[in-house]
Amino acid sequence: MVPAELLGLEKTELVALLAAWGEPPYRADQLFSAIYNQRLRDPEAISTFPRALRTRLAAETRITWPLVEQEFLSGDGTRRYLLRLDDGETIETVLMPEGARDTICISTQAGCPVNCAFCLTALLGLKRNLTAGEIVGQALVVAECGMRSAPNAECEIHSGTPHSALRIPHSSGTPHYNLVFMGMGEPLLNYDATLKAVRLLAACQRLGVTTRRMTLSTAGIVPKIEALGKEPVRPKLAVSLNATTDEVRTRLMPLNKKWPIASLMEACRVFPLRPGERLTFEYVLLDGINDTPADARRLVKLVGGLRAKVNLMGWNPGPELPYRTPPEERVLAFQQVLADSRISAFIRKPRGRDIFAACGQLKRTVA
Repeated sequence: MVPAELLGLEKTELVALLAAWGEPPYRADQLFSAIYNQRLRDPEAISTFPRALRTRLAAETRITWPLVEQEFLSGDGTRRYLLRLDDGETIETVLMPEGARDTICISTQAGCPVNCAFCLTALLGLKRNLTAGEIVGQALVVAECGMRSAPNAECEIHSGTPHSALRIPHSSGTPHYNLVFMGMGEPLLNYDATLKAVRLLAACQRLGVTTRRMTLSTAGIVPKIEALGKEPVRPKLAVSLNATTDEVRTRLMPLNKKWPIASLMEACRVFPLRPGERLTFEYVLLDGINDTPADARRLVKLVGGLRAKVNLMGWNPGPELPYRTPPEERVLAFQQVLADSRISAFIRKPRGRDIFAACGQLKRTVA
């Protein structure tokens, strides 16, 4: 019998599993806390359970975390983790130190099917969707590595390392994180697993994350944007726009043929925002392609009147892609056009470019 995977199960699912064994509902609360708050990976270690229940859990279930295959450290403190999943597939997760609250960038698919022309991840194609447990597991692994409290330590959750040999740095307090679903893959094309992971992560007290500290980035899957707006528990929404005409956006992002700018912006206009919440529009600036003053003026027309902000990013280089990063003065000039029209526009500082950890660079690069 293949053991049942517990990581990725919500509390209602744990209640059902244990009820079938004749266990009361409060055992599910204890099991949920053991998996997501205590971060236990061995059912035998759940000390609140009687011996017989621990033995049965160990025999019939498992708690499988991604394993750290390789870890890369940037000069700016960013860490990129190459993680191996249970079936041998690999993904990447990034930790960006941010002072009081670090940010974990999480993948939702192995590879990506969207095929954005300026993104290294697109060169992989789609390998498969991740499960909710594999999405949640990335955050647990990074948090367990304890980089906030031990910035010079190396995580030793490696393939082939027995649990008893793991060295886990312990924090003097509970670290709090921002979570961004901006790693490998298009989250809204793995909708159910991603939203399930959001609910689980929001309930994971040890991560100190609420949905207001989570942001999901999409290339513009319009029907799923509409569905996301109806979710009772959801992250904030970021839309990767990157062009102001259909001709250019289709060239850069082929899915624009299916959901052109007009339909995307209409979905954004009707997206229900919570009090104090803003939409984020991400705009990757490519030298000579989408970075002119005319582009900036069109962008003002597109986002004007929305409760939104714009994150501007100079393109993060990839050796296999035929683009250039605009000079700083052109990025600043683009931002100024937006600012002059009272559009909140921020230039996002690249993080981890030197280790291929920045936006659009995740391609499982090992050297």
